[in-house]
Amino acid sequence: MTVLLWFSAFILDMKLGDPLHWPHPVRWIGKLINQTEQVIRRFCHSEASLKWGGVLLWFVVVGSSWLASYWFLQLAYGLMFWLGCMAEIWLIYTLLAGGSLSDAAKAVHRALCQPEETYQKKLDNSRLELAKIVGRDTSQLQPPQISRAVIETVAENSVDGVIAPLFFLMLGGAPLAMAYKAINTLDSMVGYKTPRYQAIGMFSARMDDLANWLPARLGWLLLAMAAKWQGLNFQQALRIGWRDRYQHSSPNSGWSEATMAGALGIRLGGPNVYFNQLVEKPWLGDARREVTPDDIPRSVQIMKVASVMALLLFALFYSLFSVMI
Repeated sequence: MTVLLWFSAFILDMKLGDPLHWPHPVRWIGKLINQTEQVIRRFCHSEASLKWGGVLLWFVVVGSSWLASYWFLQLAYGLMFWLGCMAEIWLIYTLLAGGSLSDAAKAVHRALCQPEETYQKKLDNSRLELAKIVGRDTSQLQPPQISRAVIETVAENSVDGVIAPLFFLMLGGAPLAMAYKAINTLDSMVGYKTPRYQAIGMFSARMDDLANWLPARLGWLLLAMAAKWQGLNFQQALRIGWRDRYQHSSPNSGWSEATMAGALGIRLGGPNVYFNQLVEKPWLGDARREVTPDDIPRSVQIMKVASVMALLLFALFYSLFSVMI
């Protein structure tokens, strides 16, 4: 029955994505992070105290996310079994981001490829859509750079948004997967190496690296196999993913981005502007050809196939383990 709930939630995510005005736990987690950070900053002013405050922030947010999910499901199942099932499907559905990631990538692709628009209008629209999903400055990007940014986002979030949540769902159910989502949200909100967040976000950034360590490496294999399923170069995806895995500033993101670059035969990474600062990132992959907008739907399809493979793999492991005990 548990696995059936996973599949139901997965299908909902791929079909519906994340409608903007629907209630979503990640938004609540974000509000909790902001409010807790404000309280901590009132009492912590030195670098050392902010580091300890960052540890407290992490435990408050992650612990609250696990507890809220656990008691929410306990209450729902206590009232009625089928109500509990629906509550669990909804909770798991909110943990997955494959559908919204696909929608966001396709929105940029549509903006780039509108035949009736002028070149400048297409450029402006695609930059606007891209700015919704990346932290870099998009105002000066050209079509190859826009396409590259989308593909990098799809590759990285195939792990953060689908493979890793499913992995923790297998290990500890929806509450543990929600705790992972809190870890990931903390990193995206405070895990920056900027003067404001260097101290308070250090612990969150390191814990996110730890949480994603195994899912990122599983993602390397799953994305390469998904590329093969799509008729792309499996061996090249594996080789480039392994070769360039540590070229990225993140110990985990390089695995998925380099594998995607190898699968498509393109280069990802390179220089980008973040928060008005030029960041020189190493290149991932080999420049066999220029990146084109058509690479965006290819990357989305690889992400979707890898997500299905992850779901099947983790469901199999969970079922086998359940039988054994």
